[in-house]
Amino acid sequence: MKMRIRRLGRKYLDLELSVGDNLRARVVERPGRWMPPDDLARMVDDLRVVAATTLGGDSLDYGVLTGDIDRLNDAILTVLYEGESRQPVGFNALSLLTLDLRGRPEEVLHTGLVMVDPEFQGRGFSWVLSGLSVVLTFFHRQLRPLWITSVTQVPAIFGVIVESFDDVFPARLKDRRTYRHLEIARQVMGNHRHVFGVAQEAGFDPERFIITNAYTGGSDNLKKTYSQAPKHRHDEYNAMCRGQLDYERGDDFLQIGQMNLRTGRRYLLRAVPRSSLWSILSRGLFLLGGSVIVPAVQWFSPGTQLGELRPWNH
Repeated sequence: MKMRIRRLGRKYLDLELSVGDNLRARVVERPGRWMPPDDLARMVDDLRVVAATTLGGDSLDYGVLTGDIDRLNDAILTVLYEGESRQPVGFNALSLLTLDLRGRPEEVLHTGLVMVDPEFQGRGFSWVLSGLSVVLTFFHRQLRPLWITSVTQVPAIFGVIVESFDDVFPARLKDRRTYRHLEIARQVMGNHRHVFGVAQEAGFDPERFIITNAYTGGSDNLKKTYSQAPKHRHDEYNAMCRGQLDYERGDDFLQIGQMNLRTGRRYLLRAVPRSSLWSILSRGLFLLGGSVIVPAVQWFSPGTQLGELRPWNH
């Protein structure tokens, strides 16, 4: 698998890789802050093409799909392209949310929207859209633990979140939330509903972390019945969603978990194909080096004019 890192040692992630079957994936972090306007507009159009194809001609009116620069300023996008024509066939849109945790600002990663052209579903690259950008972000942030949020009514996704991250709530009926879970949930629901298309009139159950009447803020066309929602191979997650969510009303779970060294290792060893493992790991280490070694070299070379390569201001 070939990978091209476009912007080493820069503040924001930008890379492209082959994922087989004449497909390439591009991962970009916060494109609204650095990407030329014409390139940014084309990327948003690519996302809309995939959304319309996946939804049978319908559209979504929230998040990065609106083209709102504020949404794109905080997004991490993975876009799948087919062939030389670079036809967009899938995407994953994550969002970085700034919360106040332990009295200081901290970034939390919302896993966001995943969409794949029906003709390309089941081709074995779910690992690219479900976890690659999360792991690369983890490496780029120097392997510091990273809180993750997810909003879903789909049992398959609910189970994937439970099995992919640590300290996830809600996960099973017997689990109890911690104060940190509640602190994150309150701020996400209080300040960031627009990120996942939930309007202010939607309710929130702070004991079960259920968003009631969730499909009211631009995400209406994502609402499913329980029978329509893809199921997980482990029935306990299906039963959790079936028993706790009101699908007619349009409920979602808000899940909160953490990416750390253990979960990063689990993803690399279990989800990434063996043929791609070393390539992903080596590039992850390359990104880690870019975020640690390059700033250190710059710090100890104050007399050298490095322009944009000089350490960024936070």
